Amino acid sequence: MDQFKTIEASQVTISELMLPSHTNFSGKIHGGYILSLMDQIAFACASKHSGNYCVTASVDTVDFLRPIEVGELVVMKASVNFVGRTSMVVGIRVEAEDIHSGTIKHCNSSYFTMVAKDDSGKSVPVPGLILKTEKQVRRFLKSLNRQEMKKNHRNETSKKTELRIEDLEILRNSHKVQLEY
Repeated sequence: MDQFKTIEASQVTISELMLPSHTNFSGKIHGGYILSLMDQIAFACASKHSGNYCVTASVDTVDFLRPIEVGELVVMKASVNFVGRTSMVVGIRVEAEDIHSGTIKHCNSSYFTMVAKDDSGKSVPVPGLILKTEKQVRRFLKSLNRQEMKKNHRNETSKKTELRIEDLEILRNSHKVQLEY
């Protein structure tokens, strides 16, 4: 295993023409289908970087910014933005191109945390990253910050908190809650 790899060494781009079979009930491309493609490209990128089978550990913020239409060419670009001991954060950008007009729209960006596994299913160390540009450094630092925020959130939500009178008053004053507690 290489000790360090460049980001470019594991970047992956895929493109796929959107077909009627990929639509939801409103005639737009189904978000679940796009998520499935994103998971595939995250796997390919992480596996390419680590040299191992990888599994999805988490997905951060998937905002569907614009709908994707039948007949558009979807292009997904993935790169490793951050590495831990056995995990990698893969950044994915989703764009859709109207192949008639050439218009390209940004539809989605997301971050998949992938973990490298050996043949017995145990987590294994991954190569470090060689950061060459300011953009790569920024992405690494943003991922590091997101990892820390997720850790803090897990710690905070795992605490058992007591209900306070002030909290119940907030609920009682909400027009969308009927409190029968």
